[in-house]
Amino acid sequence: MRTYISRWLFAVGVAVAAVAVAPTPAQAAAYTASSNPILFVHGWNSSASTWNTMISRFQADGWPSSRLRAFSYNTSQSNATTAQQVGQEVDKLLASTGATKVDIVTHSMGGLSSRYYLKNLDGGGKVDRWVSLGGPNHGTSSANACYSTACLEMRIGSTFLANLNSADETPGVPTYGTWRSNCDGVINPVDSTVLSGASNTLAGCVAHTSLPIDATIYGQVRNFVNP
Repeated sequence: MRTYISRWLFAVGVAVAAVAVAPTPAQAAAYTASSNPILFVHGWNSSASTWNTMISRFQADGWPSSRLRAFSYNTSQSNATTAQQVGQEVDKLLASTGATKVDIVTHSMGGLSSRYYLKNLDGGGKVDRWVSLGGPNHGTSSANACYSTACLEMRIGSTFLANLNSADETPGVPTYGTWRSNCDGVINPVDSTVLSGASNTLAGCVAHTSLPIDATIYGQVRNFVNP
């Protein structure tokens, strides 16, 4: 009897161990030689440090640090000016890695400058997948409380947004994805982030500043840019 129980416990232990180490769908999206380098674009009144947590998670999943690039910029200037910097950073990343395309992951206002780059600066041919986390793609009432050029462009009904969203909200060959949360608290209305032609995901209850550090959203973004 004791021998039988010992064998049963051993079998259970092996089975549990097998389950513990079995590949999961999340693990299946880890870095491969065909994975694109990623450019990260932060939002208003922020900096490249926005991405520290997400970049560390990409590194843990196999991405070399040389293929993950975040940069800081003046968030008061026009998003059209920042779009030129986005283009420069894309070119630097392509040149340093030898890749033919990059993916772009953005938070908040970073989605506007990068979309301007894709639409108006011929960036679409250099970008494979584009991500917006809590982007004010159709404006936010929160921008009524600040008065820089960038804030004026983020206001609902601004000329900048009207032009950016005219004709086709997701132009060219890149695949577009957005994430929004009903607990955002900064992007008002929340559905401002949604783009016609994009894969639009409603996340759980995540605050605006937590979107780039939420573990669940990270896994979804990683799988989106690395299908």
